[in-house]
This record gives sequence, C-alpha cells and structure tokens, in this order.
Amino acid sequence: MKVTVMGASGRIGTRLVESLRQAGAEVVLASPTFGVNSVTREGLRASLTGADTVIDVTNAASFGDDSALEFFRTSTRNLLAASADAGVGHYLALSIVGTPHLVESDYFRAKMVQENLIRAARRPYTIVHSTQFFEFISGVIDMAADGNDIRLPSASMRPIAADDVADVLTRLALKPPVNDTVEIAGPERFALDEIARILVAANEDTREVITDETARYYGVELNDDTLLPRQPAHVGPVRLADWLNRSMAD
Repeated sequence: MKVTVMGASGRIGTRLVESLRQAGAEVVLASPTFGVNSVTREGLRASLTGADTVIDVTNAASFGDDSALEFFRTSTRNLLAASADAGVGHYLALSIVGTPHLVESDYFRAKMVQENLIRAARRPYTIVHSTQFFEFISGVIDMAADGNDIRLPSASMRPIAADDVADVLTRLALKPPVNDTVEIAGPERFALDEIARILVAANEDTREVITDETARYYGVELNDDTLLPRQPAHVGPVRLADWLNRSMAD
C-alpha cells in the first residue's frame, strides 16, 4: 500500500512515517520541508500520484487568530481536490477530541471547518479525534501562565502519547475508510490542573499551579467533560509515568 503523509516533518508526522514503514507501507513524505505545500499546491499532485491513502496531519503555524482558519480552509480544499484528481481512495485526517464544543476558539473553529470540508467532499474518509498529546501539555501550561502562577481549571482529560497516535493512524490507514469519526485517548484520566502540577514538578519548574475554574483553554471555558471522548475510543497503552520516564531519559 502507498500512503502519502501530508505534514510528514511535524511532531506526529515523523513518528507516523516510521510507524507506516514498520507496517510495510510505501510512504511518500509530503511537507514544505520535502517540497510539497498544501497551501500553494507546490508538489502536491506529484506527491499523491498512485497513493491509496493520504493522511493529513498538517497544522497551522498560529493558534490565536484568523490565520489558522485560512490555513486549514485552503490546505484542506487543495488536498481534497488533488486527492480526488489522483484517485486516492482514503482521506484520513487527524483532529481533536472536543472540537465541536470548542468553536469559540479561533483554532478549534478552524479545525471544525477542516472537518466539515472533508465530510462535504463526499470522498471516502476517516476523521480521527485525538485527546491532547502528552508532548503538547507543556504548551498549554505556558499559555496558562500568569506571572509566577499557572491558572488552569480542573476539567478532565485523557492525554495520549504521540507515538500511540501514530500507531492508531497507521492501523486506520491500512484499513478501509469508515466515513465517520474515530476517537482515540490515553489510558488514564487526569484533571487538567492535576497533570500540570505533575509536569511542573517533574521539570523542576517553580511556578505554582492554581486551580481556577474560570481559566480558559485556548480561549474557551471548559466543562468537566469537554476534553473527553464521547464514544468508545481506541486507547493508547502509554501511561503518564512511562512517558515521563522516557522523555526525561531523552
């Protein structure tokens, strides 16, 4: 099977390429780093020629303004059109658990537009909703910083390792499209402020994590279950303690 990974040089993309190769797939690496740009369409047609599946793990450079919407709208339209022209049989895209409930955020509104474009294209697809990656929680902590304090709500989440996300994407890429949304999550449930305290302590960060139920997540006020999967999820095996031990050793 031939699989094009759009976003192959990113955090998930690099792991995904390796996972697909280990599974025996022929992989085409597509990203601006490799001369393929889904916004300008540079190299796009050639990267999809002969592909059975395209996996879209692209991401916007900015999270807090209209540029995310412009990126996902343009990139997704171009990828869908080029995939249809090339006869690609499966469009697999990575998105985020809770997206429909987070559209007050510019970034999540842009992700919702991406998902709607994929569904409206009437091409075989699978959309994967993932919970927050362990690797991205440090960024959430930094966004919540208020001087020497970190203000976060106690909303529940089930964070997942990026390697586990790549493994699930690989398995789905080698199967027929489901024409629906699939959710993936980590094996453990934490409060957002709780996991922030664990990571702050592990990194010997002296800032204090303060529980603040009015604090916002990417500009959105959370309910307790906003960041949790709403349907039976594929569960990644890596637990927080194992991920921390591995990341500290790197």
